[in-house]
Formats: sequence, structure tokens, C-alpha cells
Amino acid sequence: MDGKRRVGVGIIGCGNISSQYLKAMRDFPVLEVIAIADMKPEVAAKKAAEFGLAAVSVEALLADPRVEIIVNLTIPRAHVEVGLRAIAAGKHVYGEKPLGISYAEGKTLAAAAAKAGLRVGSAPDTFLGGAHQEARALLDSGAVGDIVGGTAFFACPGHERWHPDPAFYYDVGGGPVLDMGPYYITDLINLLGPVKSVQAMSATPQKERPIYSEPKKGQLMPVKVSTHVAGLLQFHSGAIIQVTLSFDVPGHAHLPFELYGTKQSVLVPDPNMFGGEVKTRAAGEKDWTVVPYALPYADANYRSLGVADMAHAILEGRPHRASGDLALHVLEVMETFEMASREGRAVEITTPVERPAPLKESVIA
Repeated sequence: MDGKRRVGVGIIGCGNISSQYLKAMRDFPVLEVIAIADMKPEVAAKKAAEFGLAAVSVEALLADPRVEIIVNLTIPRAHVEVGLRAIAAGKHVYGEKPLGISYAEGKTLAAAAAKAGLRVGSAPDTFLGGAHQEARALLDSGAVGDIVGGTAFFACPGHERWHPDPAFYYDVGGGPVLDMGPYYITDLINLLGPVKSVQAMSATPQKERPIYSEPKKGQLMPVKVSTHVAGLLQFHSGAIIQVTLSFDVPGHAHLPFELYGTKQSVLVPDPNMFGGEVKTRAAGEKDWTVVPYALPYADANYRSLGVADMAHAILEGRPHRASGDLALHVLEVMETFEMASREGRAVEITTPVERPAPLKESVIA
């Protein structure tokens, strides 16, 4: 760490995703987990025992002067409420995706942080993984030419087949756009820059869905959101990307990302992962070529990389990459899918954002 001090972190929300964060945080010396909290004390106590940490109340965590960053891992509907509490307590806040369940909510959080002189960060941080940074470097080099078009595709039969308590995925604030869209749209912005406009259509084929996973197997969940969405994103760069996000597909053979440049096409791996193969193919070539790379954070699940980068940015006085501005732009794009579908027109995106700085070196150093 070159003599840098550690930055105190407190985690609120000890659900399914918290274990991934806590495991990954061990890889980043800049982060010091002070304590964890949950609205259910017994849940926090169990997670604390698993990781050798202290479990405290939410109020105690927010009052602890050692905590500089609150990592908010609550359910989507609580993201902004908890984030505002953290800011009111004088803490920077880094939240799970999405930033909020509405663009208006997201703007409230961003405004509160700006007024307080505090930072907001947000998942996903997978775009900082070595594979996605290599794809960006390839595009930035000019070897691919100008990106004309492409596809971004996520589809599955629904999270009720594996998640122990999946109802929130089908409640307000859920659905494939707010759940999985952040990975795809954030990485597209990393690769191509900001979105200019959105067109879309959406559907909700099932008004109720059965749970297949334990312990609630057989229970029915009401569906309050669109579960199959198809859209077109036009970027300021000129690229036009077809996007499909669905919880209604039994199986498919689509790749996560295909980008079509004037010189080469590029295959980008799953944006829910940090690594994977990047491939290119020029006109006339019969096979795809695997692009070798040696960039960091491609060989494991590094969820909390964005938190570590934020901590380093606080110490160094520079912008962090998985920023609130980026997450707010993504949130507006995602909300606009439903608006564009409902109104049958292209909707302009108003939130400005710059591409985050590339991550060429390890943030551990």
C-alpha cells in the first residue's frame, strides 16, 4: 500500500451478496471492515461469526467515527433510504446496484451527497475487470474502427429457480432491467461512452410466478414489473446497440456482447464477471482470434473492487470509477426503457456522464 492508511468500511445488509463482498475485501489492503449491520440482528450476528467480524446495530455503525464508507447491500427498495442515512451521518456511501429504484430517487441521493461534499459509488464494478478493460483498450486503440452496432443479451428463466427469497426480483424495483441491466449498460458506457437515446418494448407474460427454490418452494409471487424487455440504445458515439433483458427465456445461444466495428467485430464476455475471453474477427477471416491480456482482476470474483478504488480515490483526491454519476446515468437509461415502451417513441437521455478512467494497474498497489 506504499504507506497509505486503511479506510474504515461498515456494511449494512447481510443478505446473499454480502458474502461475496466480504470474501473479496480480503484482497484489498486499503479496506478495513470495522463492523457489519442488518435490520435483523440475528442475520448480522451469523454473518459476523462466519467472517470473524463485529455485528452492531445500524445506528451504532452509522455513529462509529472509524467508518468512512458505508457499503449498502440492502434490497433495491432500501438503497436510497439507507444511502441518505449514511450521508446524513457524514459517511461516503457505496451501494449495490441499482443506485435506486427510480431516477428521481437516484437524483435525491446524488444531490444530498453533493451538498454534503461526500462521495457516492455504486455497483457494478465488474467493468473494471481485466477482460472488460482489455476490450476497452482494444476499442480505444482504433484497431476495431468505429463501432457501428452490436448486441447486448441477458436472458434466463428467472431467479426463482435458485434464490432462497426471490420475491423482490418481481416487486417494484426488480425485474431484469434493474437487476441485470446495470452490468450490461455500465459496461457499454465503459466501452462506448454515454447513451443518447432509448427505444424499447416490454412485456409481462406471467402475472404470478411459482418459486422453485427452497425454503419457499411452491409459493406464488405477484409480478409487478416487466420481465421481458427489448430495446435500442443510441450512443453519442453513433453506435446503435440492440439490448434484450429477460426473465422469461428457458434457454438460448446468444453471447453477452457482440460489437461491430468498421474494421473488426469484437466479442466481449459476460459483464457480470470480471474475466473471460475477448475475441476479434475481421472481414474475410473464418475464425475468431482470442486477444491475450495480462490486466489484473480477471481470475476471480473481485466484488468490492469498486469500493477499493473509491477508498484509494479518497486518499488520493481523485475521482473514483464506479461513481454515482455513472450509476445515475445508467439508472436514467434503465427507467427510460419502460417510458419508451409505454409511449412508443425514442426518449432522450438527459444525465451527462464521462467514461470512467481506464484501470490499467492494480488498485492494491
